[in-house]
Formats: sequence, C-alpha cells, structure tokens
Amino acid sequence: MTSLTSAEDSAVRTAAAAGEASHECLSFQLGAVEYGIDILKVQEIRGYEEPTRIANAPPFIKGVVDLRGVIVPIIDLRIKFGQQTFEYGPSTVTVILNMARMVVGVVVDAVSDVVELAPEQILPAPEFDSAIGVDFITGIGSIAQGERQRMLILVDIERLMGSAEMGLIAQAH
Repeated sequence: MTSLTSAEDSAVRTAAAAGEASHECLSFQLGAVEYGIDILKVQEIRGYEEPTRIANAPPFIKGVVDLRGVIVPIIDLRIKFGQQTFEYGPSTVTVILNMARMVVGVVVDAVSDVVELAPEQILPAPEFDSAIGVDFITGIGSIAQGERQRMLILVDIERLMGSAEMGLIAQAH
C-alpha cells in the first residue's frame, strides 16, 4: 500500500469534490426561521404589492398580480407553513419564481442573500411522524458564521408548488 503526499492527497480530494457540485440558493426569512430555495428557480425579487383577490381561493393564495402582461398567482408562505400572521412591512418582498413553465410569486418576510453550499454543508432532512409535512424539505444547510451555525431549511419549491393542495403546477408523471 502506498501513501499519498499531502499535495497528492489534496489533489485527490479536490478532484473528488469537483464531481460534487455546490448548491446555490436564495435565503429568505419567515419569522425567525431561515429558508433556502434553488437560485435557478428565482426570476426576480420585487417589493410587496397587494394582489387582486380571487374568490374562493385558499387563504395562502393571496391573489394575482399582472407582471408585464403575465398573470402571476401570489402565495403567502407564512400562511402556507402555518405560521402566525405577519404585518407586511418595508422588508416584505415577493420572490417571483419560474418553474415548470409557470410563474408564481411567493411572499416572504425578507430576503437575506444568495448562499453557496458545498455538499458537505447540506445535512439530511429530518424525518417526522404525524401530520408535519416535510415532503418538500430537501435538507438543512449548515453555514459556520464565527462561533455560531446558521441553519437554512432547504425547500424544494417546485415540489411544494406542485403539491395537490396547491394545485398550481401539474404533476409530472
């Protein structure tokens, strides 16, 4: 058995890591919790504007807005995730998502930043029994910031928007 020099060992690790792509996500806040979604799904970030309500829509669907000639449904993620109601303020934004040939807006308390996560920074999603729906959680991003760890709940936003109760995106077969 041969041993590698530290330079060779470093080169092997770099080559192995190159095969595993990092994951860029947009981080946003809902209350005290920070979430992350795939940056490639984000079309733009806009200040919050009151959407036009649609009769008989579920409470989490705030309504629709006209985005340069495209009618965009607006989802309040706080309501969707069962969190307490929130007074919309200057930091409240609508993240416009482009996915599965559909444009959808999600209202969040604030957008933090774009975070690049290496594969080793993404921990497996927790498993819960009972009614806690975690089908749309892909993992937990762990980012060291000085003495503390910053945790991001990574959301598969396309799966969330495609869930049967949302009824926004047709399921792929």
